[in-house]
Amino acid sequence: MKSVIALVGLFMSLLFSQPLLAQGKRVPASAGREEFIEVEKGVKLHVTDIGEGKPIVLIHGWPLSDAMYEYQYQSLAKKGFRVIGITLRGFGRSDRPYGRYDFDVFSDDIKAVLEKLKIQDATLGGFSMGGAVVIHYVTKYNAAHISKLALFAAAAPSWIQREGFPFGLSKSDVDGLINATLTGRQDLIASFGASFPAKEGNISKNVEKWLENINLEAWPYAITQSITALRDLDLRPDLAKIKIPVAIFHGTHDKLCDFTFAEQLNKGIANSYIVKFENSGHALFVEEAEKFNSELEKFAGK
Repeated sequence: MKSVIALVGLFMSLLFSQPLLAQGKRVPASAGREEFIEVEKGVKLHVTDIGEGKPIVLIHGWPLSDAMYEYQYQSLAKKGFRVIGITLRGFGRSDRPYGRYDFDVFSDDIKAVLEKLKIQDATLGGFSMGGAVVIHYVTKYNAAHISKLALFAAAAPSWIQREGFPFGLSKSDVDGLINATLTGRQDLIASFGASFPAKEGNISKNVEKWLENINLEAWPYAITQSITALRDLDLRPDLAKIKIPVAIFHGTHDKLCDFTFAEQLNKGIANSYIVKFENSGHALFVEEAEKFNSELEKFAGK
């Protein structure tokens, strides 16, 4: 009888221990990468980090977030790249602390993320205002962690007209835009829909709405402060300091950052070349997504 009881006990022990054993052997499904990275005490940035291989780091435009690169992440990851999108503080799902929102702060935050992720020899790309951010980063930190720079419809070297630079918007026009962020932000963002593509129909109404929704996620204070910082930024003296290879992607029908910007960047940066997007306006990353991805793949893979 004792032997029967012992056998039953052993059977019950094995029966109830199976889930625990199975659970203990479970292989984690995630790759262990953080979605939010702390760049200073109490401030975390949202990061999309997908794929394996050579790193490509992407910085969004104003007032977008890293979500704008939806059609780049998987495409480039399939080509053997690790693609990292960083959302600047105050935008998207990143933290929005009260304080400064200028290009020194944005550059410091990017450096903190790259250091924490131990990124080296990356291709760093920036769209629109993000193009100005990455130029500032490269010159401030002497291209730390990166070996190539890509500029997408960059709001640079100067977003506004200045002495010796008759391109871009007038200061009074930009001041009006800044005021609109304080008095009619929703209407201002809605108006971007017509200005983003080269012509109506280049992007669908659904894509237009998607971009508008991303823009509306940004913190109003960060929107105003960062666009004011962009107005006051003049990167012309810094272009000659850039020694790494630079690819300049620009739509020939860009209504928000004229194609002349690309030509001026090309003149000022010694080791640079222009990739023309003949069928695109400002939204080249969706208007000609296939070309955008293939050209970025080619440049980053060299």
